[in-house]
Amino acid sequence: MVAPQEIAESLPVVLNRSAGGTSDDEISDRIRRALHAAGVDADVRAAAGAEELTALAREAVAGRSPLVVVAGGDGSVGSVASIVAGSGKALGILPLGTLNHFAKDLHIPLDLGAAAHNVVEGAPAEVDVGEVNGRIFVNNSSLGLYPRIVRHREESRQKLGWGKWPAFVWATLHTLHRHRPIDVALSIDGGEIRRQTPFVFVGNNFYEMEGFNVGTRARLDRRELSVYLAPGARPLDLLDFALRALLHRLHGISRFEVLRTTELTIRPRTDPVRVATDGELALLRTPLKYRVRPGALHVIVPRGSAGDTPS
Repeated sequence: MVAPQEIAESLPVVLNRSAGGTSDDEISDRIRRALHAAGVDADVRAAAGAEELTALAREAVAGRSPLVVVAGGDGSVGSVASIVAGSGKALGILPLGTLNHFAKDLHIPLDLGAAAHNVVEGAPAEVDVGEVNGRIFVNNSSLGLYPRIVRHREESRQKLGWGKWPAFVWATLHTLHRHRPIDVALSIDGGEIRRQTPFVFVGNNFYEMEGFNVGTRARLDRRELSVYLAPGARPLDLLDFALRALLHRLHGISRFEVLRTTELTIRPRTDPVRVATDGELALLRTPLKYRVRPGALHVIVPRGSAGDTPS
């Protein structure tokens, strides 16, 4: 547990300005009040974009506090985690995003007050992170379909002024309509396979792909990456996969492939290639070299939850 007296000055909190759905001052005040109620003072610093977010995270890691807190969604958590991982500092999370997959998988409360108490009263857990060409991700990385959807979503938001979800729905329909598979060669476990697939999805640990827990992970400390492909799949096949997943009938379908490994190399035909990591896009040079970094990130989780390491 990170006790209040262990924090040298005030607890550094890195805030994504777009998080929380309200003004910077209001959400900053809410965070300060929540952490004060949990027994600590907070130094909240808001970032305007990804570069400023990582810069503030570096400043926090260089400071005296053994704990750095991020307030935001999965993209913000991934950005700050990339700086905290391997530093010897612990990461506290105040989930303020839309989906908060990483926080949910670690059983971190989504309520701000409860999350603040967890930051102070929880236990450190050593969890794995994924890495592609030096970029850290806490949830997943993908190429093909999803990066195209994200790119078109952001273009729609900028040009048409749409909200995130209407733009996402439109971008998904548009991208599926113009579906183009990608040709990739994967070097994995000493062999090489070639596939033509609409996507390659690489998860930090294993994702459930069937039932109502689809898209969740039971643990984040199994020291593995999970790889998902859909060789030869067409747009209607992808919709069929989604339905079968909910009905527990995805296993054994020849057009859906699941691999588990600790590292792999992906060679698409294009270079550079657009890659999504925790929902953020980047153009990366190929080949794409993925690996898992076991236990590289210390996260404060609720005491008694799976995978915690009591201090």
